[in-house]
Amino acid sequence: MQVCDVDPAAVERAGAVPNITASQVDVAEPDTLSDWVDSAMSDMRGVDVLVNNAGIAGPTAPVEEVTIEQWRHCLAVGLESHFVTSRLVVPALKEQGSGAIVCISSTAGQYGYGLRTPYAAAKWAVIGLVKSLAIELGPYGVRANAVCPGSVDGPRMQGVIDAEAKARGTDRDVVEKNYLRGQSVKRFVDADEIADLCGFLASPEAAMITGQAIAVDGHTETFRLS
Repeated sequence: MQVCDVDPAAVERAGAVPNITASQVDVAEPDTLSDWVDSAMSDMRGVDVLVNNAGIAGPTAPVEEVTIEQWRHCLAVGLESHFVTSRLVVPALKEQGSGAIVCISSTAGQYGYGLRTPYAAAKWAVIGLVKSLAIELGPYGVRANAVCPGSVDGPRMQGVIDAEAKARGTDRDVVEKNYLRGQSVKRFVDADEIADLCGFLASPEAAMITGQAIAVDGHTETFRLS
């Protein structure tokens, strides 16, 4: 298995796992990303599954305060990289007549997300990309699906809560409770639960599941609560 990340510490952790080759790659650089995909496919002598997991939080601010540079960078990481990798692996998947593409979207790709417009736009667009790929690739036996995580427990989500609390001028505990209030299951998602769904969608058991955006979020009843 080949994986990449822009964070050297993440690359080191992934590379310590047996049977994983990890590389430091900035997916916001299309040429660099393309070179890595070509190299990875060569090393593995092909490809069966592509998981597009790249994304960043982007700015937490009212839309009028978001710069065009922040907008473009958020979409470059969270959307354009998914397009670049997909277009590179598709010829091999079509030729062999099988395979799966799984893109990580978000519940932000199914609802609006105030103060996070670039992030939400990227995640909505990922779902459109996946549904379009499913139409194109279905006749070749290749599937494409999107996984939409809710609030995933861990330091990234805590950073999101901190940034939103600061932007809204409120206490972080209020923000965290609001996220949980909007869910039927009152806890944050475990990262392994996202990985489990990705594994299922990549497996033969999901042979007739394509073009779907599947949430792992404890059922979001409403995305924003004041």
